[in-house]
Amino acid sequence: MNETSDVSNSKFYVYILYSYKDCKLYIGFTNNLKKRLTEHANGKVNSTRNRIPVKLIHYEYFINRADAEAREKFLKSGFGRQQFKKILKNTFDIIG
Repeated sequence: MNETSDVSNSKFYVYILYSYKDCKLYIGFTNNLKKRLTEHANGKVNSTRNRIPVKLIHYEYFINRADAEAREKFLKSGFGRQQFKKILKNTFDIIG
């Protein structure tokens, strides 16, 4: 297989949800995005159970777990969160 191919058995996602209830963000990491979003929507995730409904507003795909975890950590930092909000300013105007 070509080394530049993005096809891999390993898939990791960093994702950001917007809570309509408290107008705040939730940043998470998973290896199965569809399943994790279903868990959020059904109130099965403690961190967002009292914050639903939530909407997926951004996700990033990684083939390396360490890279995905580093990105999640950055986005959860004050600077990372601030930069993300700047980038998606127009999205927040539409949602909020």
